[in-house]
Amino acid sequence: MKIFVAGATGRVGQILIKQLADKGHTVYAGARREEEIEKNEKIHPVHMNLHSTVAELTKLLSDVEVVYFVAGSRGNDLLQTDLNGAVKLMEAANQAGIARFIHLSALHSLVPEQWPESIPDYYVAKFFSDKWLIDQTDLDYTIVQPGSLEETVGSGKITTNVTGFSKNSIENVASVLAEVLDKPNTIKKLISMGDGDTPIEEAIRNIK
Repeated sequence: MKIFVAGATGRVGQILIKQLADKGHTVYAGARREEEIEKNEKIHPVHMNLHSTVAELTKLLSDVEVVYFVAGSRGNDLLQTDLNGAVKLMEAANQAGIARFIHLSALHSLVPEQWPESIPDYYVAKFFSDKWLIDQTDLDYTIVQPGSLEETVGSGKITTNVTGFSKNSIENVASVLAEVLDKPNTIKKLISMGDGDTPIEEAIRNIK
């Protein structure tokens, strides 16, 4: 498949583009600092600015079949990047005729009473971007919702349907994002996740 990844220089994005390339996909790696991305026969750096218009973003998607949004401002530009940037990319995917959209969100993003007190504005951005994807588009979305991201080695094992707090290896999060790509049972689904005991392939296969 030909895949566009928005946020390819982020902590999750860097791992995700490599995993997708290793699976044989052609990856257009979108980032503001695209020069930081190592180009090879499968990974093609693309300059992307989420402050751009929908029309400008649509041009970046002219040759792809799937769009990932894994971008994030680390709290520095929540409205324009994490929220409006995501919404504009959804609109761009729609205008480009792309059905499949995979969105990295946050655990319990749609349940405000379960938001952590430490980063409420981040959760507001994820709440409204998720709601837009679900309610205002016809995209074949999958929304992956991890809890706290940890810079630890991925175990390749997770738990889903998390009800409380969860810790997540960044590598495990990237692996889940890559795994849901061609799994029809994950379309129109929200997948809450944390590190756990079930192999990722099995956990995703059991999503209902």
